[in-house]
Amino acid sequence: MKSDEVKHDIDFDDEGNVVLKERVKVAKGKKSRAGGGLFELRVRKDLEKKGWIVDKWSNNIDDGKLIPAKKKFNPFNKVMSIGTGFPDFVCFEKRRDLYEVIGVEVKMNGMLSRIEKEKCAWYLEAVIFSGILVASKIQERKGGKIGIKYLNFLEIAERMRKS
Repeated sequence: MKSDEVKHDIDFDDEGNVVLKERVKVAKGKKSRAGGGLFELRVRKDLEKKGWIVDKWSNNIDDGKLIPAKKKFNPFNKVMSIGTGFPDFVCFEKRRDLYEVIGVEVKMNGMLSRIEKEKCAWYLEAVIFSGILVASKIQERKGGKIGIKYLNFLEIAERMRKS
């Protein structure tokens, strides 16, 4: 990197404060976001191929209540992102006269944060979903075919520490 080359981008947080971001990290984040979006699309197509009716989930949890997810607006790209709910998808499958309704959260590495685990537990306790799956990316070798692994949240919950 040349000495006269700019190393940081200037951005503003929600309160209007100046935030300096390293250009390298900005580029890496952009690439990660794009890869995550492509993997999310792959998971959606896989679930639809397996017979599920899939839709984007646009709700979230705040103070133990189900609320509409906040929409995010990027003023530079003039883009409004709607799908910021947790989990990523709600899926329906007809079982005789009833429908099974599950939530699916897509994670490239398969790891949920503590807050995400708490939200999953709340959804199951409130019987909003009959189950929650965590879809993660699996790849046998670098450059090889990418697969999808679905893990039931109940298996993750068993490993959680009781707090």
